[in-house]
Amino acid sequence: MKAIYIEQTGGPEVMRLGDRPTPELQKDEVLVKVAVSGVNFTDLNQRSGINKIPVPAVLGSEGAGTVEKSTSEAFKPSDRVAWCMVRGSYAEYAAVPAKMLVRVPDGIDFRTAAAAMLQGMTAHYLSHSTFPLKSGHTALIHAAAGGTGRLLVQIAAMLGARAIGTAGNSAKAQLARDAGASEAILYDSVDWVAEVKKLTDGKGVDVVYDSVGQATFLKGLDCLRPRGMMVHFGVSSGQIEPFDTRGLTTRGSLFLARPTLNTHISDPKELAWRSSDIFRWIMEGKLNCGSIASIRSRKRAKPIATSKPARPAEKFYCRSNVSPAYWQPLTPLVRQIDDVISAGIGRPLSVISFLMNAVVSGCAIADCTPTRTRPSE
Repeated sequence: MKAIYIEQTGGPEVMRLGDRPTPELQKDEVLVKVAVSGVNFTDLNQRSGINKIPVPAVLGSEGAGTVEKSTSEAFKPSDRVAWCMVRGSYAEYAAVPAKMLVRVPDGIDFRTAAAAMLQGMTAHYLSHSTFPLKSGHTALIHAAAGGTGRLLVQIAAMLGARAIGTAGNSAKAQLARDAGASEAILYDSVDWVAEVKKLTDGKGVDVVYDSVGQATFLKGLDCLRPRGMMVHFGVSSGQIEPFDTRGLTTRGSLFLARPTLNTHISDPKELAWRSSDIFRWIMEGKLNCGSIASIRSRKRAKPIATSKPARPAEKFYCRSNVSPAYWQPLTPLVRQIDDVISAGIGRPLSVISFLMNAVVSGCAIADCTPTRTRPSE
């Protein structure tokens, strides 16, 4: 099979597009013909070596497609499935433990499934488990126009909570408001800590959902009410610096959580609960994943070194559904995809979903620069 893989960690140049063995199934595994592969910030960290993985390795931790064969009684050939947090989706085929798979409802296409799995279930566990939001709660949501942030704002509104969003520019602030944020604060235009205190009559918020990390973490603690919770679940601006935990005491006996999706979907029943909620809300029109654009190879198009800026909160996708004869010309595209993601190192970067539609020679990328912002420090 064709796959995007690495034999060592490093920069974009270590990525390879070539032949790899089709995975051999172990007990209770499912071979999926990949229709859509999701691209996430963790993929970049694995490629670069920030997150340690054994090499050689096929990249990609999220996808959707059709069951080819199965050693599990839970799935059969032709079933439409999706998954995340299992590496190997940048390929024509992926072997996925049956316990990590969910069925994709007929009303959900593969693009939407891949766009919603990781981000959607992250927003779900943050709002339903880490700090269960209820009517009367006020939440500060950083990067509120980003992938997870905008879904979290929508879920907070569904649950009757007040969501205060932060964003990097006025267009993103409007996206946060459209998603249901009662207010959207511009990082660089105002003292956002003072603004949060003003909006809460000096009381502070019940919870801060922070996917940004270094640039926002300490100031976020100053936004919390006594016994409020800081939910630190991402480091898109960089790792937070070591800090004295007594600062949690002096700020009012604050709680600090550092959760991850893996531990919230390791139980198949919990995975089914979260994914079914997300899919149901999408089909009911309660949850909007945003527009989905494409990164693709185009007939007779010339490879390009630069790309047009993305519209705020736009997602990208790439599909693998082609004859092996057409894979070789994609090598320049593989490098450009990584360049696009690498451009966001050290800055907040929305999770990107992308599709590789390699049907002709010659590669080009359209609308593929991810939206990213750096809050004031």
